[in-house]
Amino acid sequence: MRLVGAGCCLLLSATAASPQLVSETLASRLQGPAPPIAPEVVARDPDGRATVRATRVSDPLELDGRLDEPFYDSVQFITDFVQQLPDEGAAGSERTEAWIFFDDDNIYISARCYDRAPTSQWVANEMRRDVIQLRNNDSFSVMLDAFYDRRNGLAFLVTPLGGFSDFAITNEGGSVNTDWNAIWDSRTGRFDGGWTVEMRIPFKSLRYRPTEEQLWGIQLRRIIRRRTEASYLTALPISAARGNSVIAGLWRVSGAGSLVGLEVPSESLNLEIKPYAIGGVTTDVNATPPTRNESDGDVGLDVKYGITRNLTADVTFNTDFAQVEVDEQQVNLTRFNLFFPEKREFFLEGRGNFDFARGTNARGAGIPTLFFSRRIGLQGADVVPLQAGGRLTGKVGAFDVGALNIQTDDLFRAGAESTNFTVVRVKRDVLRRSTIGGIFTNRSVSLAGDGSNQVYGLDGRFAFFDNLNVLAYAARTQTTGRDGQDGSYFGQLNYAGDRYGLDAGHLIIEDNFLPEVGFVRRGNMRRSSASGRFSPRPRSIDWIRQLTMSASLDYILAADTRLLETRTRDAVFEIQLENSDRLRLDGTDNYELLVEPFQIAPGVFLPIGGYGFRDVGLSYAFGQQRPVSGTVSVRHGQFWSGDHTVVAIRQGRLEVTPQLSVEPSASLNWVDLPQGDFTTHLGRVRVNYTVSPRMFFSGLLQYNSSADIFSTNVRLRWEYSPGSELFVVYTEDRDTDLLMPVRGGTALRNRGFVVKINRLFRF
Repeated sequence: MRLVGAGCCLLLSATAASPQLVSETLASRLQGPAPPIAPEVVARDPDGRATVRATRVSDPLELDGRLDEPFYDSVQFITDFVQQLPDEGAAGSERTEAWIFFDDDNIYISARCYDRAPTSQWVANEMRRDVIQLRNNDSFSVMLDAFYDRRNGLAFLVTPLGGFSDFAITNEGGSVNTDWNAIWDSRTGRFDGGWTVEMRIPFKSLRYRPTEEQLWGIQLRRIIRRRTEASYLTALPISAARGNSVIAGLWRVSGAGSLVGLEVPSESLNLEIKPYAIGGVTTDVNATPPTRNESDGDVGLDVKYGITRNLTADVTFNTDFAQVEVDEQQVNLTRFNLFFPEKREFFLEGRGNFDFARGTNARGAGIPTLFFSRRIGLQGADVVPLQAGGRLTGKVGAFDVGALNIQTDDLFRAGAESTNFTVVRVKRDVLRRSTIGGIFTNRSVSLAGDGSNQVYGLDGRFAFFDNLNVLAYAARTQTTGRDGQDGSYFGQLNYAGDRYGLDAGHLIIEDNFLPEVGFVRRGNMRRSSASGRFSPRPRSIDWIRQLTMSASLDYILAADTRLLETRTRDAVFEIQLENSDRLRLDGTDNYELLVEPFQIAPGVFLPIGGYGFRDVGLSYAFGQQRPVSGTVSVRHGQFWSGDHTVVAIRQGRLEVTPQLSVEPSASLNWVDLPQGDFTTHLGRVRVNYTVSPRMFFSGLLQYNSSADIFSTNVRLRWEYSPGSELFVVYTEDRDTDLLMPVRGGTALRNRGFVVKINRLFRF
């Protein structure tokens, strides 16, 4: 590869080389210092902001992770990364050198990450694409804000083992879509004293403004996990770490640097076609009539078309999701619905464009989800066929837009009729870091009876200073036969500083508020909540990173009768150690009013009346960078009219080798009530084996004592070419009853074996 231009080694265009020749339009938008003058590639100002200049290369970079091409010596590198954690404002403890290049088709980000520790002390134990554990490894990341709106970005992460992840950031972390996948590639290497990385991101995989001069936001990050250290191209406040999370700082898009000098390719067809073929064998003894070893096959197609550089249309035909991993089961001892996350790729991409009223602690406030994609194609435990659908996502000026239309088929056994689903979401950027917007959803066949169901909503998220946020929304539903009392309203004030935190909110969900393309955990309520937090960092105790003391109050009335139904007072004391372990002690004082009997377990009914009960919990979380990690907890105390004890292991992980890991979790519940005693236990173990970052096996085994079910899900995923995949999936559910050995201990409920292959074609 060679650098473009005349002169000794390097010649840059006048626009990139001289800040005096930067256009007035670009200069008026630039938030940071003037572009650096060649041969400099980065300029910084006293406020810690940075402007980086990209360098054009004439030939594609050879992606091998070795950084041995001559231009790595002739082009200056970017360095002087600044710590956010653990020592805010200090220089990174290990040196990092980075480069930004581009050619006609790609942008390249390379880095040399020095590390004086022996490789045995590096935290590098995961290679599977996109899994959470990658974020608990040493890593180098880049975040690109290609619209330079200082709110939204796309991030790319690589670990020393070559594991990689990509995710989309919406509204500075109001929504982070870790399931967003782009077509890109990377390679890593080792040298005496550290590791290297090269990333290649095609311009076709990005969306940006259709202008001649490109101004992007850029953030570079280095994580050294054994130190719980995160250092950045630009200085970020420690409060942006959100509870000392080494990954959260990348979400502060407004604090990123600026990238100039890019020359993007001219418009192309920008078309992607992805056909698939699937075949398998299934057994379902509970079906009517039962089926055994029934074979089936099908084909389908996904099409993606870039209408403009920043607006994309997706069309899907005969969509199939057989490769999706089964849900992780949950224990539910409450009166309310459980939330299960979306896992289907078509609905995960562009998810941030459809988020409504999402901000700091929004989900903790219990606000409803007005668009919950699992309402499409799933009814109860049954999968409803998707005939066809389309989606439009992107940015038009200051507006983020998302539109979706899906047609489902009927399914007699689930009582599902052929239904059309429509969602339209529009958001507008206002002020420096704020948005306002609206949403509309329509379900052509209502679940509540004859007719259809619609939702109309308006929301606003306003960010002031670094840590003050205001969130509000108003929404109504329209359902045939359900008139009146069909609104929902919410307002929240949140201050999320590092040392202090305050939160106050009020939520109303009326009795007939029924978003049938959404999710409501608890309806018919007026909820007032408040919380406060004090989180000092004691300098005199070197083994403690931060102490946290917090208290909260929830006060919930029925929206129609105004009776007090729930009151929860909670106090928490937590110690985070320098090694990132956490010790937590909390106590809760509850009051619940039952206006009708509640069946808490089979044959166990709680009578009408008011119940006051208190309990305490203790947990210890081992830092997730450890070879053995997870959270162990115990909770004991009063529970409704009796008492309960809960012992749990969450997010457990045992590193057998860098390729093989075992992830156990369990929840053991013993409940003693005057109305009846019962136990409910849930055990889960996931086994992962990684052949390469693009090929891995994963097995999920689950046992639920309440339902007497043992389930198995084994998957092979091989991304044999970027964007093209092969899936092999085996699933099985069995009834279990250890007290009935005459049944042999297990009885098959269903079984399936599926092979699916798709192929991406880009034009």
